[in-house]
Amino acid sequence: GPVMAELLEQYRKRIRTELDRVVDFWLKFSHDEQYGGFFTCIGKDGKIYDELKYVWLQGRQVWMYCRLYRTVERFQRPEILEAAKSGGAFLQRFARVQSSGGPGKCAFCLTRDGRPMKVQRTIFSECFYVMAMDELSRVTGEKSMQADAESMMDQLVLWVRVDSSGLGRPQLTGDSPVNSMAVPMMLLCLVDQLTEGREDLTDKYRDLGDWCVKQILQHVQRDGKAILENVSPDGKELPGCQGRLQNPGHALEAGWFLLQYAKAQGDSDLQKLAVEKFMEVPFLTGWDGEHGGLFYFLDVDGHCPTQLEWNMKLWWPHCEALISYLMAYSHFRDPAMLNRFTQVYDYTFNHFPDEEHGEWFGYLRQQGEVVLDFKGGPFKGFFHVPRCLYMCEKMLDHLLANGD
Repeated sequence: GPVMAELLEQYRKRIRTELDRVVDFWLKFSHDEQYGGFFTCIGKDGKIYDELKYVWLQGRQVWMYCRLYRTVERFQRPEILEAAKSGGAFLQRFARVQSSGGPGKCAFCLTRDGRPMKVQRTIFSECFYVMAMDELSRVTGEKSMQADAESMMDQLVLWVRVDSSGLGRPQLTGDSPVNSMAVPMMLLCLVDQLTEGREDLTDKYRDLGDWCVKQILQHVQRDGKAILENVSPDGKELPGCQGRLQNPGHALEAGWFLLQYAKAQGDSDLQKLAVEKFMEVPFLTGWDGEHGGLFYFLDVDGHCPTQLEWNMKLWWPHCEALISYLMAYSHFRDPAMLNRFTQVYDYTFNHFPDEEHGEWFGYLRQQGEVVLDFKGGPFKGFFHVPRCLYMCEKMLDHLLANGD
């Protein structure tokens, strides 16, 4: 009814304003006019406190700029496109560390002028490289960029499913292989990215998409009452802290990845499962009843997690929760999902945005006070906040246009 429409309109207005402020902040402070690419270590008032360039965050910023430019009319601004191209050129030129054959491993961290400083023996730098290049190719129409994205993707799939030796990680005798939820999630995200509007690639990656879903579903454990971050490759619980680890924000992010995939496939069982297991369970276990907000890490057996930041409230789990519950609501129109959205929305907008300088703080202590006051750091860039605001604005547009 009208009351509902009014509420949704109020959310949309705030989210839209917030997205504009966040975009303005990064446009103003993060561009490196001299070397290309982006600064991400940005203090609360916009000052750069470190000039290192993190490849995850370079790739994500290129992707986000291009997605906004391509799909939101008010962001079709030349300076956004130019910055994205500059970031893409920086990545193509410097992200790869020299390797024999194949597209090669990407660095994790580069100096300001693009020299490699650190490599991670994981796939994520390469994943964000794929996302960036594919989205940039959609905006510029440059086929060579799309080809670059696809060849990197083929290498990723090889590393994950066939032979991981190219990652440079020696296989130690005590270190048994693990199905960590981040890997299939990330690949599912890339399948979604590469196949959008491309029939030929939809066929090519169909099997990979299904494999990713199976891998993610292995993390539903304890008779469906827990989502565990790490399981064995055959879907069994692992011993020790690693096996008991829960990350509610990550489970919620997996929830909307699965819901989106299930909608595209017309798989109603998976749609239901995405909501019941990957949205309800992490909320019921992960929400702090005393101070509000989502815990960062939990131990499924109630031991104290060993991560020092386990009880902190971080920006990105709340972003993912907002996307999840609004997507679940707009899909099933279940008022319980809108209530969840409202609860997360109230906490998030009361705690994270910086009214004074714009953008969001990322790191609060359990009670809700800001404890790290920078706007960007080695892991916080132009990604979770704008992606959340962008997706929520689109979903609210849809809900308001189609009545509630």
